[in-house]
Amino acid sequence: MISNSNDPPTTVDVIQEVKPGCEQAFEEILLGLTEAAKTFDGHLGVNVFRPTDFTHPEYRIVFKFDHLSNLRRWENSAIRSTWLQRAEKLTMGSRKMQVLTGLETWFTLPTQRAIVPPPRYKMLVITCVAAFPTLNLINLILQPLLVILPPLLRSLITTVVLLSLMTYVVMPRVTKLFAGWLYPKI
Repeated sequence: MISNSNDPPTTVDVIQEVKPGCEQAFEEILLGLTEAAKTFDGHLGVNVFRPTDFTHPEYRIVFKFDHLSNLRRWENSAIRSTWLQRAEKLTMGSRKMQVLTGLETWFTLPTQRAIVPPPRYKMLVITCVAAFPTLNLINLILQPLLVILPPLLRSLITTVVLLSLMTYVVMPRVTKLFAGWLYPKI
C-alpha cells in the first residue's frame, strides 16, 4: 500500500548543546528518550551523533518515522514531554529541530559540524539493493496489465509506482536495516 502524500515518511533532525560536565546524565536521559520512542507506532529508528568538540558538547539526534502522523503522536506524547523536561536542566540554549519529508529522507541530512551524509558509494549500493528487487516485482505484476498502453505511458506508470514505493515503503525500512553501515557510530 502506498502512503498518502499528506502523511509521508519523516526524519527529525535535532541538535542540542549539553552543559559541560553533564554529558553522562544527558546520555542516561537520551537512552530513556530513545527507548520510549521505540514503543511508538511507526518508529523506524534513531541515530545519535555524539559531540566532537567537548568545549561545546553538541548532540545530534535523528529520529525516523514511517509517517508524519506517527511522528506527531510521538511529539505530543506525555512520555516525550517528561523526558525533555528532565533534559532541560542539562542543556544550553534551545533545541534546533528540522523535519524532513519525502525524497530527502532517503539519505541526506542538512550539513552541520557533527555529521556528514553517507558516502556516495554506500548510497548507491543501498539504492541498488532496494531498487532492483522492487523494480523487478513491479515489472512482474504491472507489465502484463500495462501491455496495451503505449511504451512511454507504461514507463511513466512504472516510474511513478517505483518512486512511490521506494520513498514511502522500501527506503525507510532499508535505511533502518542498514543504518549501522550508512551512519556508523562516531
